[in-house]
Amino acid sequence: MCEISTFRKRLFAIILGVMLFVNPLANAGEITIYSSLEDDEIADFLKVARKDLPGVKINVLRLSTGDLGARILAEKESPKHDIIWGWAATNMINPEIMAMLEPYQAKGSEQLADKFKDPGNKWFAATGYMAAFCVNTDRLQKKGLPMPTSWEDLLDPAYKGELIMPNPNSSGTGYLQIASILQSRGEEKGWEYLEALDANMGQYIKSGSKPCKLTRAGEYSVGASFAFIAMKSIKEGYPLKMVIPSEGAGFELEATALMASSKNKEDAKKFLDWTLSPAAAELYAKFKAIISVPGVEPAPEAKAAGLPADVSKVLFDLDFAESAKNRARILKTWREKLER
Repeated sequence: MCEISTFRKRLFAIILGVMLFVNPLANAGEITIYSSLEDDEIADFLKVARKDLPGVKINVLRLSTGDLGARILAEKESPKHDIIWGWAATNMINPEIMAMLEPYQAKGSEQLADKFKDPGNKWFAATGYMAAFCVNTDRLQKKGLPMPTSWEDLLDPAYKGELIMPNPNSSGTGYLQIASILQSRGEEKGWEYLEALDANMGQYIKSGSKPCKLTRAGEYSVGASFAFIAMKSIKEGYPLKMVIPSEGAGFELEATALMASSKNKEDAKKFLDWTLSPAAAELYAKFKAIISVPGVEPAPEAKAAGLPADVSKVLFDLDFAESAKNRARILKTWREKLER
């Protein structure tokens, strides 16, 4: 009886081992992702990603661009994440960050233009975002204010207290706005402009989307934000007009990378491949003004909101390397001159 019982136990162990080997869900991996994508984007992307990658448990921590950078560097000796997803390329190319990344050529990345990926395959960008003004047409009319068309227009004293923009120390959108102004005007005249603009500024706020959200709610006349939230707000029926500044819109790429410290690189790579899949690209059209995946165009409502068919014609040619190199110094100067 004992011999039969022992045999059965061994047989059960063998069968269980085989089942665990052949059942991919039994070996389900778990990955942790750090991201600066907007919450509603992440929610929609994960619905599809989890369906397409049933054997991978995906955890995402979302932080604003500046806060995410601070966290990654604080955890430098013991990183807690496998992937950085949709983070500002200007931040990603920081040498300290780049040293933490492992080269990986995601499936589909060969189709991306060179400007959308690192030459050493340490990051790639499927999408990007561009700056835009959110203008509350009701409040503008009520206060008898002119419709702005440029950054220069915002110096009009009539806008005093009517403007809101992101704090560049926490917001990637805020930093790209500041960087594009400084690069387009030269630093001396750029800082003179920003100090003059400060006289009309009602508030600097932590989030890149919040200026548009507060403006659409009627608290301000003009919110310096980014195109997606403007387009989304218009689609939802808010009394809003999206204005792309005539000087050219600053923009940022949303870079994605694999952490060298990842303990589950197999599943991390599956997710990286997924971000360039047709299923993911289809979602980008819903949210993004800049899409690097060939053959994908923004949604019709984007054009209805005023986004040109060829966004490259309205983008300021931002020097990302220069922006990244000068970032710490620019932010320090901004804090000294303008932070409240």
